[in-house]
Amino acid sequence: MIAHTSLAISDYKRSKSFYIEALQPLGYKNNMEYGEAAGFNDGKNTDFWITKEATVVPSHVAFETNSKQRVEAFHKAAIAAGGKDNGKPGYRDYSPGYYAAFVYDPDGNNIEAVWYDPSKE
Repeated sequence: MIAHTSLAISDYKRSKSFYIEALQPLGYKNNMEYGEAAGFNDGKNTDFWITKEATVVPSHVAFETNSKQRVEAFHKAAIAAGGKDNGKPGYRDYSPGYYAAFVYDPDGNNIEAVWYDPSKE
């Protein structure tokens, strides 16, 4: 089990604002800061962090959620917050019931929200 993870970002203010808006539909809130690092809590743990770094190598992070509507709300919020579409909400052929949306954050990190539809498994 992963306790927490972090993504490198180049512009702390811009990225913090993006993640506050983009992750809100998934139940995440910015609850910690340490210098130019921000932690986000999903109601249980502060398990996602962004950290300002001199070098950013774009990565991929997927957030699991509990409904199709939350995937769609994430996509809409992330685009409104300045993200770039990398895959509109929909079923994917990765596995049965895999419903996801993808957005690039301001640094090109590929951020995903996914719901596993139990009716399709």
